Amino acid sequence: MFSRDRWDEILEALNANKFRTLLTAFGVFWGITILVLLLALTNGLKHGVMADFGNFATNSMFMWTQGTSKPYKGLPKGRNFNYKLDDVEAIKSEIPNIKYVSPRNQLGGFRGNNNVIRGTKTGAFEIYGDYPEFIKQQPLDILQGRFISYSDINDKRKICVVGTGVIKGLYDKNEDALGTYIKINGVNFMVVGTFKMSNSQGDKEQDANTIYIPFTTFGQAFNRGDNVGWMAVTAVDDVPITSIKQKIFDLMKFRHKIDPTDDRAIGHFDLSEQFARVNGLFTILSIVGYFVGSLVLMSGIIGISNIMLIVVKERTKEIGIRRALGATPWVVKSQILQESLILTILSGMVGISFSALVIWILNYLLDMNGPVDNFANPSVSMGVVFTALIILVVSGLLAGLIPANSATKMKPVDALRIE
Repeated sequence: MFSRDRWDEILEALNANKFRTLLTAFGVFWGITILVLLLALTNGLKHGVMADFGNFATNSMFMWTQGTSKPYKGLPKGRNFNYKLDDVEAIKSEIPNIKYVSPRNQLGGFRGNNNVIRGTKTGAFEIYGDYPEFIKQQPLDILQGRFISYSDINDKRKICVVGTGVIKGLYDKNEDALGTYIKINGVNFMVVGTFKMSNSQGDKEQDANTIYIPFTTFGQAFNRGDNVGWMAVTAVDDVPITSIKQKIFDLMKFRHKIDPTDDRAIGHFDLSEQFARVNGLFTILSIVGYFVGSLVLMSGIIGISNIMLIVVKERTKEIGIRRALGATPWVVKSQILQESLILTILSGMVGISFSALVIWILNYLLDMNGPVDNFANPSVSMGVVFTALIILVVSGLLAGLIPANSATKMKPVDALRIE
């Protein structure tokens, strides 16, 4: 138990040689600072890279068609084919554990911009034909109005949902876009909603310069029929899309008479697989952070242990008097352990506080100067702080254990003889 006298003894021991105490405490301070900052910077890098995935459902993949690389059933090599709306229904009905399948079409191909006209203003924007499910796969912040509905799909309504970049390019400041018309490739569409990307760290400008229209309207207005340019497929939460994507490919190959061994015919991007790889990378980086930080902290702990050994040697006669007056080995040992523990915890808490200040400054600079590519919100969780506190307590006990044992091994008579 701590008592007033015990506190006075500990403080007197630490103040006996202030410069030595400060140098010893600095080792622990620096070790815990390095540990916390390494983990915070790793998290900042992780947040920045993960944000590039946007809010798109990470258990998803995109799939599109490519030319066949093998002849099959009398059909030639190099044959092109298109997905159809029937393929979407086939995936939903024949492949288990599918949550969403969104057929998509795009004017101008990947990153292809098209002239959109409103009155005397013209802008180049991306045009997508989509189904209502797409907003569940890639959440959008609807600022005004609504997103595409199944009524729009069934009635092939000429409506559109536009991004903030479109509003900026085609409308005057503070002008209300809802209910107005824009012309896409000579076809008029009424604006029923406006949006911005939801917490996206990707190409925000490109995302904002996007227009969504109903998939069926897209097919009718731009002569695509029931052709599907590509699909976004999302699996249920507890089943990785990676584990079932081959079944989807096999079904598409069967429906379009493609050699089952032709891996080139269907192109795809597995977002779930990429997300898992990135997650694994940052798990390794976190482990490395703990390892490196712990090594630096260990050097500080060794310093404390060495200093406590010196302190014990300097106080040998005092320890002998205590033992001669009836102090048990545990009483002597507990005081040495407590001195080591207090020194470790105090220097460690200062290190944690300093780390928190550095992290706050980094976040302040990021907020003030804007986002940095692949880096955002460096931080550590409370779990990391508690882990650091546990490390400090254990380290303090270990640092004092050897000196404490050394103090109790000497016989009182021998200790009193030392000058």
